[in-house]
Order: sequence, then structure tokens, then C-alpha cells
Amino acid sequence: MRLKDLLLALCVVIIWGINFVVIKVGLEGIPPFLLAALRFLLVAFPACLFIRRPAVPFKWLLVYGLTISFGQFAFLFLAIKLGMPAGLASLILQAQVFFTLLFGAFFLREKLHWYNFAGLLVAIIGMVFLAEQSLTPGVSDAMSLTSLLLTLAAALCWGLGNISSKIIMRDHPVPAMSLVVWSAFIPVVPFILCSLIFEGAGNVLYSLTHFSVTGIFSVVYLSLLSTIVGYGLWGALLGRYETSRVAPMALLVPVAGILSASFFLHETISPCQMLGIMVIIAGLLITTFAGRLKKLRPRH
Repeated sequence: MRLKDLLLALCVVIIWGINFVVIKVGLEGIPPFLLAALRFLLVAFPACLFIRRPAVPFKWLLVYGLTISFGQFAFLFLAIKLGMPAGLASLILQAQVFFTLLFGAFFLREKLHWYNFAGLLVAIIGMVFLAEQSLTPGVSDAMSLTSLLLTLAAALCWGLGNISSKIIMRDHPVPAMSLVVWSAFIPVVPFILCSLIFEGAGNVLYSLTHFSVTGIFSVVYLSLLSTIVGYGLWGALLGRYETSRVAPMALLVPVAGILSASFFLHETISPCQMLGIMVIIAGLLITTFAGRLKKLRPRH
């Protein structure tokens, strides 16, 4: 990966890491499905007036919108609303790396190398260290089984969305930003329906008429920075590189997420979790750079 693209990937990592803190704050005053609906509505409009619709079959817009947008954030927002700590959510969601690599091998026949498996194994060990404290009974910020499964479901949807993005960029090369903006229309209706059904029209009306400054900030951050900028850059990188080169970069998101949650929300980081952060970075380095080192090795 070129240095410029590596720096862009790191920018996405920071944006997405802080994203979990913003979600936690936003959900204090806005129900999860309504918050998601407002997020994608602001992504789609007014940007659609300035960005041309991508020349992509509607079925692929539908698949992309229902997986990486609706599925991922319906499960994630609900998990955080049910008590999943923001920092830990940023960690568990990175199971999308494993789902993406597996789906890439299954659907796209992309080859997985030994260093992919080695790096992911090291990263899994790091995730165990990170999750150890929150999984311990009696700890105040321990996650429930329900919130864990919801976050894993969000990760699976993200992985499917990555593959659909890869297929779209391969078969119908389009600007990543146009894909992000126009696919944002897809989840708006199901999110509104879910909000009306599960959260109630009264709660929806109250939230819309009692917007706080933090609520406005959350919607703007989630739509403009996290979605338009983040997924625009991420989709472009997936279009230029194999998923095995791009997806592991997201392993740094929980590092940014846990650190920002500790700073802004005062979620504690134990020595065991700090060790997990360092182990995850080691796994990322193995997965991302081992192949390059192998190519640079002199042949005899």
C-alpha cells in the first residue's frame, strides 16, 4: 500500500474510532433507529443534488445499502443502546476483518496467505486480552450476551458490505463518494419504519422536537465525517487493493475507539486491555506488511 493511501486509511481509523463515542452520546437523547435514519438522510441529501448517481445496477445499491448501512448500524446502535461500552463496541465490531477475508476468499476467490492467518491469529489473541475485563462477571461495564451477539451481527453485515463494494468497484467502476451518497437512500425507509414500530411515534416526535446541541453534533458527525468521508475513502481503498490488504487496517479502530472512550466517557482501560492493544497492532503489522517483506527478500 502506498504511503498516501496508508495515511488515508489511518485518517479513517481515527474518524471511526471517535465515531463510537459520538454514537454513545447521540443515543442519550435520540432512539437508535431514529438516529440511524437521520444519519443516512443527511448523507443522501443534499449531497445527491451535487453528486451524480453511480452507474450501478439497483440490485447492487440495494445489497450495499442493506448490509453496510442498514444491517450494520441497526445492530450496532441497538447494541450500544442496550449497554455495550463504546470502546468495547469498537473492538468487537472489528470481527468484520475476519468476515471480510473469509467472504473475499469464498465469493471472490481471493487467496489467503499464511501471514494473513498468522496476523489474524495474533489479533484474535489481542482481542481476547482487550475483552477480558468486560467479560468478567461483576465488572460494572461488562457487556451482555445480547449486546455481544448484536455487535457481531453488525460486524458480519459490514463484512458483506465490504465484499459488495469490492464487486461494484470491480464490475462497475464508479466514484466511491457517489456510491456512498446514493446508497444512503436505501436504509432510510427501513430505519424510519423500525423507529415507528419499535420506538413509537410519540418518542420519534418528541426526539425531533427536542433536539439538543449534542444530538445535532452527533447526527452531523455520523453523517458527514463517519459516513461520507470515512466510507468514501474506505470504498476507494477497497477498489484499489485486495481486501486482505485493506480490511486489516480496521484493526486499529478499536485502539482509537478505546482511547477516545477512555478520554471522553471515562471508560477505564486495564493493563490487560493495554496489552491487547499492543498485540492487535502486532497482528496488524504481520497481516499488512509480511507479504511486502517477503517480496523484498533477495532471491538466490
